[in-house]
Amino acid sequence: MSDEPLLKVKNLTKYYGARLGCADVNFELYPGEVLAIVGESGSGKTTLLSTLSANLEPTSGEALYRMRDESWRNIYELSEAERRFLTRTDWGFVHQNPADGLRMTVSAGANVGERLMAVGDRHYGRIRDTALDWLGRVEIAADRIDDQPRSFSGGMRQRLQIARNLVTGPRLVFMDEPTGGLDVSVQARLLDLLRQLVGELGLSAIVVTHDLAVARLLSHRMMVMKGGHVIEAGLTDRVLDDPREPYTQLLVSSILQV
Repeated sequence: MSDEPLLKVKNLTKYYGARLGCADVNFELYPGEVLAIVGESGSGKTTLLSTLSANLEPTSGEALYRMRDESWRNIYELSEAERRFLTRTDWGFVHQNPADGLRMTVSAGANVGERLMAVGDRHYGRIRDTALDWLGRVEIAADRIDDQPRSFSGGMRQRLQIARNLVTGPRLVFMDEPTGGLDVSVQARLLDLLRQLVGELGLSAIVVTHDLAVARLLSHRMMVMKGGHVIEAGLTDRVLDDPREPYTQLLVSSILQV
């Protein structure tokens, strides 16, 4: 990992009117590092992810991102055009429901190719070849390139969404419950694939999950949230094997008893 962080988050807070979403979140994320944000429903983890990915504006605080030219920019001070370019090139977002991250009425190849076109590639043959390569990398057969995602299984849709996000070589990927709603056997394959791709590409990732097994498999560090606050953070194995907060202990023990 690099000595220089990719993302520096300072006192990030989000209120919905009087209701707290998340408060005073601070962390740094390094290149090649995967951070898991865990907690029960209503803990604030999804609000935090939406705010970090600039889908929500924070009430206060800042998130400083190191751009490719090494300059630091507060993502909430970027223009709409700058932010849109960032989300098409340097960032990816893998939704829990693949239909939210795919265009369901165009082909699998077009879903991958659209991101390439968004960064300026106009050569049809090259786009199609790249789409074919990425379908292979996420274990989708080449003869499905012209099929629409609505004819795919849930696991295939999620793998296609991953290909669509990674094809432009992003440096940071946000993942919202990436294995949620999938059968256990499909989850296992998808997790193996994600771990492999993250390692190969040296990606940084922020993964929201309620599943501690997902956090252990994918992440280097984790933050535990409760009531909108980060109550414990550290190396993933340390937090899961030796939780210090009573809430984290309860979370870990309840998972182990299932």
